Amino acid sequence: MANGRWTTSNKAVYNIGYHLIWCPKYRRKVLVNAVAERLKELLCEKAASIGAHIESMEVLPDHVHLFVKAPPTLPAHYIVQQLKGYSSHELRKEFPKLKSRLPTLWTRSYYCESVGHISQATIRRYIDLQKNQ
Repeated sequence: MANGRWTTSNKAVYNIGYHLIWCPKYRRKVLVNAVAERLKELLCEKAASIGAHIESMEVLPDHVHLFVKAPPTLPAHYIVQQLKGYSSHELRKEFPKLKSRLPTLWTRSYYCESVGHISQATIRRYIDLQKNQ
């Protein structure tokens, strides 16, 4: 259950967030109008089905930004794989024009950064102070 900053399960208390970014192949500006709206729906649908939650999303014509919260059992690469694969399959089926413009919808690469409430400096300081106690 979510409790403000933390989420709890029967074995863990966690706050794991990822900033994810990826682009269409050749950075083509195909994420517009109905494609962009449908992409948002598909990403939310798939995230929920794998147990992740999209906190924030921005779909620009040539790339996607997501802030995703997930349990510790879902690695970032799995989340990206599932979101990109599902959305590509469904969008190319629903919008055949995408097939003619691109050999695949997404590039193979992505950007991922873990996001937390506490800064790296705070964590380092806390760990260093443990030695003195």
